[in-house]
This record gives sequence, C-alpha cells and structure tokens, in this order.
Amino acid sequence: MHRSAALAALGLAAAIFPSGCQTTSAKLERAERERIERVAVHPARGETALPALGAEAAPAEYVGYALLKHPAVFAAYSEWRAVAAGIGPAGALPDPQLTFQADVTSMVMSLMPGVMFDLMLPGKRAAMARDMAASSEVAYREYLATIVRVAAEVRRAWIELAFVDEAIRLRERSLGSLGESADLASAAYATGMGMGATLDAQIKVANENARIRSELASLADRRRAAQMQFKAALGLAPTDADPTWPRFPLVATALPNEGELWSGVVAANPELGRMRAMVEMAVAGEEVARQKRWPDFTGGLMADVKPAPWMWRPTATATLPVWRKKIAGQIEAARARRDAAAARVDAEVLTMAAEFARMLYMVRESDRMIAFIDTTALPNLDRTLATATAAFQSGASGPAMIPETELMAFAMRTERLDALRERELAATGLLAMSAAVAGGTGFSGLEAALTTNP
Repeated sequence: MHRSAALAALGLAAAIFPSGCQTTSAKLERAERERIERVAVHPARGETALPALGAEAAPAEYVGYALLKHPAVFAAYSEWRAVAAGIGPAGALPDPQLTFQADVTSMVMSLMPGVMFDLMLPGKRAAMARDMAASSEVAYREYLATIVRVAAEVRRAWIELAFVDEAIRLRERSLGSLGESADLASAAYATGMGMGATLDAQIKVANENARIRSELASLADRRRAAQMQFKAALGLAPTDADPTWPRFPLVATALPNEGELWSGVVAANPELGRMRAMVEMAVAGEEVARQKRWPDFTGGLMADVKPAPWMWRPTATATLPVWRKKIAGQIEAARARRDAAAARVDAEVLTMAAEFARMLYMVRESDRMIAFIDTTALPNLDRTLATATAAFQSGASGPAMIPETELMAFAMRTERLDALRERELAATGLLAMSAAVAGGTGFSGLEAALTTNP
C-alpha cells in the first residue's frame, strides 16, 4: 500500500496536467532538428571533407570551401543548434524536488521525506516552447546571414586578388612598350632627328619607366596582402599552408534586371529575414506575458515514517496573480517590443532600398565607363598610335607622339581596370543583399533556404 501511494505521488503531475504542451514542444523541437539536418552546411571538424582546390577550381568551389572551413560559420551553426536544443526543455515541467522535514524535541518526533512537483498550466508551457522556437528561428536566420557574409568576403577577396594580378600584367606590358619607345627615342636622338623634342621624349619615357617599376614593387606588396586577405576569407590561419590561388580573370558579372534583384532582396535577404524572425519572437514573448495571468501550482506528498502505520501529508500551493497592474505592464512591454521589432523591419527595408540604389548606380556608372573606354577611347588611341608610328617611319615626324600615345592607352586601361573592380565590388554587394552570392556551392538544402521567402 505504501508503494502504491508513493507511485501515485510521483505520477501526480502527469495525472493532473496531461501531455498537450509536451506534444507541442516535442513537435517544434523535432521540426527544428530536421531542418538542421536538411539545411545546414555541416562545418564541424571532421564531419565533412573539405573540397580540393585545384588549379582549375571555379569561384563557387572556393566559396563552398570557406563555408565548411570558416570558424564564423561554425560558430553561427553551433549557436543555432544550442538554441534549438532548448525548445524541448522550455516546454517541460520543472524538475521535481525531494523534500525532508523532521520534528525534534528531546527526541525525533516525526521524520517526513517527500517529493514536490512544480505544476505549470499546459498553455503556459506551450507558449514558452513557441517563444524558444522563435528564438531558434532568429538564430537560424543569423546562421544564414553569416553564410552570406562569408561568401561575400570570399568574393571581395578574390576580386582584389584578380585586380592586383591584372594590374601587374598591365604594367609589365606597359614596360615592354616603353622599352621599345625608349629605343626609338634613343635612336632618333643619336641620328640628330628632332634633337630637342627627342631628348624630352627620352626623359619622359625614362621617368614613366621608373614610375611604373615603383608601382610594380608596390603591387607586389599589395598582392601579398591580398593573398592573406583571401586566405583569411577561406578560414585559413596564417600558419596554414597556402591554398591554390585562384586564376580566373576579373570579368563583369552578369546581373538580373533591377526588378528581379529587388525581389530577391525582399524575399531572401538574410538580415531582413532575421529581423522578421525577431518580430515573431516578440509575438511569442507577448503570448508568454499573457499566460502570466494564470496561476502556477505545486503539489507533493510527504510521509511520516516514524509512527506505524505511516502518516501521509499531501501538500499543494498555488500562486495568486492578483497584481493585475504588474501583469498588464508586462503585456504592454511585450507588445511594445513587438511593435518596435516590426518598425525595425520597415526601417531596414528603407535602408536597404537606399543602399540598393547606390550600388546599382555604381554598377551602371562603371558599365558606362567601361563601354566608353572599350568602344571609343581605346580604338581612337590605337588609331592615333598607328598614325604616329607611320609618320615616324616615313620621316614625317619624330617619335615623341609614340610614347605619349602609349602612355595614354596605358592610363585608359588602368582606368578601365579600376572601374571594373568598383563594378564587381558593387555587384557583390547586390548579390549579397539578395543572398545569391552563396549560390552554386553544391549545398542544395542551403540554397533552397537562401532563396525561400522568410
């Protein structure tokens, strides 16, 4: 009989409060765990083999490598898992307590061990589970935002590296052209053709030659810095072996039209998705505050084992949420937090619209500059150079115009390279805003999450 009474006490919570809220929290927790398995790029050490980066590796392969290797992705992934693991405990009953009480005068008069349960209404525990699930959604959106940031940083780093490599090649070619011009100027000077002008041309060519060599030395240092930036973007420490450096050239990335780009920003921007998830978290927090209008209970059973037969002492308590003004204040505070979160979403959309317009302008301005240089400036300089060379070869003029024209062409090509770099950085910003910068990496679940309306 005593054993039956004790078992009845241990099952008191389950008997009074059935498992409805446990089902809610279990469903939410199971759904979140399934999403972790389905969507997440698993960056944990040893879980997924890193892809090999060969000489012919595509840009997406470098991005995929960084998503598996970079510690920022692993940190965001672990934070998401940690929050998701708290959904079940948030909707569970508090741990039962073992109690002990004794009455003592000159001797032990009573000895009463027992067990006590804190009993919470199912609706309140379900609301707490939904609140934790909303927090997990925020952590998930932060994880996606981290993936986009890392992917964008990889892209910016290889843009810088490709820019420096192309700038070095451009200056090396210019040195060859200047060398030929120097030889022409020196030969003309030796034969006495246009001595004053030819001497000036020699000095100018020599000065430009020295300047470009100085720029090459600076670019060599900049290239090493760009390599370290690229290495860090991949998640590699300075002590790690250098990766295979990318060899793809710096070219203009094709972008969707303005409407498609903006639709992608509204639908898939991870930062915007995180702020929308914060609105849902505030809504769940408001529901938790509303549930505080209902009392909480404790129930337990103690047994005085000193006498024979034992004496049983059931106990129960209930909170009295009588301070309605306090509860109303908590609800009002939760509602204000919800309104603030919703307003921040609207403010973020306005900020993104302005940034979107600025980056789109930078892309279009660079496109116009590149088109002008390719279709007008460089062809005209090529014709001028051909005319100057023909005039010199025929003896109609000296060689002074040849190096001047070549230097102008070099300046135009340098300006084109700078414009292309600025265009690609702005394009990276646009792709990051729409989360498309992480596409094509081979992680189908991740790509589906990044392109789904949050």
